[in-house]
Amino acid sequence: MAAVVSVLLTFALAGCGSDDDKGNDGNGGSGGEASGDVCKTADGDGPKIGLAYDVGGRGDQSFNDSAYAGVEKAVEDLDATCIEAEAGSDENDTARAERLRTLASEGYNPVIAVGFIYSPAAAEVAADFPDTDFTVIDGYASSITEADNLSDINFAANEGSFLVGVAAALETKSGTVGFVGGTNGALIQGFQAGFEAGVKAADPKVKVQVQYLTDDPNDGKTGFENAPGGRTAAEGMLDSGADVIFHAAGKSGLGVFQAVEAAGEGNWAIGVDSDQYLTAEDSLKPFILTSMLKRIDVGVSDYVTAFDKGETPSGFITYDLADDGVGYSTENPAIDPLTSKINEFADKIKSGEIEVPTAP
Repeated sequence: MAAVVSVLLTFALAGCGSDDDKGNDGNGGSGGEASGDVCKTADGDGPKIGLAYDVGGRGDQSFNDSAYAGVEKAVEDLDATCIEAEAGSDENDTARAERLRTLASEGYNPVIAVGFIYSPAAAEVAADFPDTDFTVIDGYASSITEADNLSDINFAANEGSFLVGVAAALETKSGTVGFVGGTNGALIQGFQAGFEAGVKAADPKVKVQVQYLTDDPNDGKTGFENAPGGRTAAEGMLDSGADVIFHAAGKSGLGVFQAVEAAGEGNWAIGVDSDQYLTAEDSLKPFILTSMLKRIDVGVSDYVTAFDKGETPSGFITYDLADDGVGYSTENPAIDPLTSKINEFADKIKSGEIEVPTAP
């Protein structure tokens, strides 16, 4: 087992930074944040999980870390073992398919791919390994090919974003708020759509500025690993009068936080995917009003539990507000005066009275 781990980690880390390179850059945490190196020490008799990361990898204190937290729970609850495979910043579907193929050929099952960009690769490799179960977080692999061993775990990010849009509209003093997206594609546009709808539902007079760090939905490096770009985008919005900015930009969100901190008291940032108030640097915490929660940790843990029971689902799996798959964080006491109103909107979404758009 140790030899296999050593070989696979060498393959997985080729062309990208190690965990030490990532450091703690202050870009958030989660309703499900990673807490250690359990995949290096786990040695149980349960499922043998292969976890393939999106760009940014573990240490992003957001999207990838939340997936890792779900694996951590599976290790604890199911006596599972696991291994991590890192993604390079500039790679194609062939490289991603090889990563998934390596995990499967080494006997890891299930294989969990973090990020929609793995969808074509997972659809290809699942056909070659019919006895291995694959799932893609935020994926669309099931729309490429139907297979009993392939699924996509998705989240109604538009619904959670609606709630933080309400928070932004209630908190703004300038009447202008902002949205910084990582990549301009359907997935992140869902965050934008929900945020804008929430802002307008709470106060139709509030203006929403929107900027994407790249128009290429596959350019993860520019979109999600670009803190300087995130800071520049946020500074432009702040200079134009915005005083609350929501980011859906992975590690690039650190730059948004830094810009808001530099702008000073009275300006707010809103995090994404996980409760970024919990793990942000102390200097940034006072400026993170709330975060849009996407419970990737729950989706991953549920998936591995189903696998362990021999009940692995196939096709599309969606977690929404009604089943607590998305929401907003309340760790920062500054959000307390707003929660009653936000929760009223949440109840209307759950009941179907409000239907949140998925596209701007």
